[in-house]
Amino acid sequence: MKDIWQAMADKTRREILDLLHSRPHTAGEIADQFSLSAATVSHHLSVLRESGLVTSDRRAQTIIYSLNAPVLRRALTALADYLSD
Repeated sequence: MKDIWQAMADKTRREILDLLHSRPHTAGEIADQFSLSAATVSHHLSVLRESGLVTSDRRAQTIIYSLNAPVLRRALTALADYLSD
């Protein structure tokens, strides 16, 4: 769970999660939404993928990123449970 909180601690990564909430995106589509280098966006996507919040699916030479809603839902439920104690 710690990795999830570290991943969500960054504003850009939260914005990427919000973007992926609407639909899956390619790395290029995600990068177009930010004034960051491709390497920086790639790093953010890597952190999100390693935390389990985002999944990736390679289609030929394109990688499609999707929100892993069940993992996010579990993290938010754990936070709500923590706050209700």
